[in-house]
Amino acid sequence: MKVIYRDKTWELRGGMTVRDAIRKVGVDPEAVLALRNGVLVNEETILEDDDELKLVAVVSGG
Repeated sequence: MKVIYRDKTWELRGGMTVRDAIRKVGVDPEAVLALRNGVLVNEETILEDDDELKLVAVVSGG
């Protein structure tokens, strides 16, 4: 599977959860939203080898 965050891309094997994949690439799971193949998913979703996981930074303000 391909994991994309900002200008970086990683290739990982499927079979892990979204949360595990986010941690494996060194990103804080609490700081991003995950889109698998363009669809928002939760952190317990199991990823497959052919998935593309795009991470989008959560922006907050006040």
